[in-house]
Amino acid sequence: MKRVMVQLTEEQVKALKELAKARKTSVAKLVRESVAQYVAATDKQAEREEKRRRALEFVEMMKNEPFHDKDGATDVSENHDKYLAGIYGQW
Repeated sequence: MKRVMVQLTEEQVKALKELAKARKTSVAKLVRESVAQYVAATDKQAEREEKRRRALEFVEMMKNEPFHDKDGATDVSENHDKYLAGIYGQW
């Protein structure tokens, strides 16, 4: 572990000490856990932003090049009932 110096308000220190006492742990452990949770939340936010960026990129791509199914049809969303009827009729 690495020693780090941080400055907290008196209220923050008081709250941490009370919480540490209630949980029967140290203030240092609470700080480490808090930092770990913050880092994990930040990583998840970055993942969400990356997924959002990729989704928007896909939407932009679809504006220029319409989606098509394996047979080349580009009207699947408009005529899905017709296509499903064709598929189910074949079974």
